[in-house]
Amino acid sequence: MEDRSQRRYEHGGSSQESAGGSLPRDVAQRLKQRSQARARGDTQRASAKPAGFLRQTYALPRDEARARARDWFTRYPKAAYMTAVESWRQLDDGRIEFTMRRLPTAD
Repeated sequence: MEDRSQRRYEHGGSSQESAGGSLPRDVAQRLKQRSQARARGDTQRASAKPAGFLRQTYALPRDEARARARDWFTRYPKAAYMTAVESWRQLDDGRIEFTMRRLPTAD
């Protein structure tokens, strides 16, 4: 029976040994370990800043909702933070539920 751990794969004209970690199962294992590390809060990045958008959801009366959204756009200008009202809806009791989104920094 053939030893699969020493199998060579041809890719793009060059050969790669499986010992180098190029097998699909090795890639899958590394991705799984990274995912588990992120879930635990372990970060391997140079910065601990979140990479995605920051979101905040509110449910306020219409006038207060407008004021809160204006405050976000004043504090976090759209041009620098990509601030936006991500979604909104009117609740049965007349309040407006909305989610504001922005980048964590203006870099």
